[in-house]
Amino acid sequence: MTTSLTLNNGVDIPALGFGVFQIPPEETVAAVETALRTGYRHIDTAAAYFNEREVGEGIRRSGLQRNELFIETKWINDYGYDETLHAFEKATGKLGVDHLDLLILHQPLPSAFERTIAAYRALERLLAGERVRAIGVSNFMPEHLERLLASVWVVPTVNQIEVHPYFRQSELLDLNARHGILSQAWSPIGGITFYFGGDGTSILDDPVIGGIARAHGRTPAQVMLRWHLQQGRSAILKSTRPERIAENFDVFDLELTDAELSAVDDLDRGVRRGPDPASITLDNYGREIPEA
Repeated sequence: MTTSLTLNNGVDIPALGFGVFQIPPEETVAAVETALRTGYRHIDTAAAYFNEREVGEGIRRSGLQRNELFIETKWINDYGYDETLHAFEKATGKLGVDHLDLLILHQPLPSAFERTIAAYRALERLLAGERVRAIGVSNFMPEHLERLLASVWVVPTVNQIEVHPYFRQSELLDLNARHGILSQAWSPIGGITFYFGGDGTSILDDPVIGGIARAHGRTPAQVMLRWHLQQGRSAILKSTRPERIAENFDVFDLELTDAELSAVDDLDRGVRRGPDPASITLDNYGREIPEA
């Protein structure tokens, strides 16, 4: 029963991460504590979620030791070399830790890509100084990834991207794999279809996934998560409900057949539901990030 994956620098990462996107700060402490009590050991947050401090409090309340946890965060507003070094200090200060397991660029910022490259070079410095164990990117499309790789020394360990059965991003998954970059799915069960202009279609109601779920005596969410894991992806999950947090974690003894995996692949509609990375600028997505 494999519960972790190995990054291209040899660091192990728990395959399932608990995410806190859109969880209000006042609910974050309890959600993180519940997730850690359930068995999660990987927590994913971001400066722009404005709940890093509460994530840190949930970790402290869990009673777990720092070396038992994998903490991942990301940011966008403080791109640039010196700005990134300061962003690291803000993140660790709020989380209450002295190092991070994974620090990634939240967006490629194509309209300010020189700042993006400078930010990544600062990540390389933090990695060399052992302030972070691994570095990576998020929402980098093929053109962004190739441009970055031509300008930096360290290949990202992770590219966190929108992936679910209705938007598989096969070309990007293949490119990540060719470079040894782990694809990490946000919105892994398609919750994104409910917002950002989505049509309201719930993948949880998809008849193909429902049929596979019934065949295994599992839920549609568990089938989708197992689809990610068996295809070698990490997945970031979010919920504030204890029963759903537990359900999402209970997938390591489920095994889908090759035919079932292919049937889920075939559901791809090729329609992005999250924001297009090409449209992200500091003007429309930047947020002023408070000091620690």
